[in-house]
Amino acid sequence: MTRILVVEDDASIRLGLEDTLRAKGYEVDSVGRAADGLAAARAQPPDLIVLDVMLPDGDGFDVCRQIKAARPPLRDVPIIMLTARGAELDRVRGLELGADDYVTKPFSLMELLARVAAVLRRAGREPDALAFGDVHVDFARQRATKAGRPVDLPARAFAILKVFARRPGEVVARDVLLDEAWGYDKMPNTRTVDNHIVKLRRALEDDPEHPRYLQTVHGVGYRLEVDS
Repeated sequence: MTRILVVEDDASIRLGLEDTLRAKGYEVDSVGRAADGLAAARAQPPDLIVLDVMLPDGDGFDVCRQIKAARPPLRDVPIIMLTARGAELDRVRGLELGADDYVTKPFSLMELLARVAAVLRRAGREPDALAFGDVHVDFARQRATKAGRPVDLPARAFAILKVFARRPGEVVARDVLLDEAWGYDKMPNTRTVDNHIVKLRRALEDDPEHPRYLQTVHGVGYRLEVDS
């Protein structure tokens, strides 16, 4: 599971980020001080850091500088900085120190989620392939095979499979599938998700009526069972 470290001293913002990121399937650690953020990142480098500029025991710029000066894998961790609205010099300084993106306060949680996903993709933290049973999916080339034979899938099917690839073996709620496979500017309903899952089963399962891999979790969503 993709793990995100949030370093933000404002408790209300920090808790809001925790809840929102966890609801989207991310594992989240959070702290409110610069020293604690550095210690957490050094102890177990996360997949992404969301870092506030203004912290009670220092500033986010120094945290960013120390992380980017460290040895791999810590220095390779992407960073999104949170800055005050209109603080252009802060944004420029953060980017010069190696931050990957910035979000100005106040910000919408949807915007932050979109930037998190984009930074993770650019950092190569997104899955580039998926395999289960005799199915192999290549997301970069948008190609799928079953038992070595090409399977013709629409773009939406690849988007749905990538959501499962981010969470192998985990239950994925229909709302998460809607958010990540359709995007925030689309308004399909959960029946749309169900219909696409039926089509995926027909294309990829040996017995679509009794699926082995694309399993329904009643009242919640779906789970992709991957080979151990």
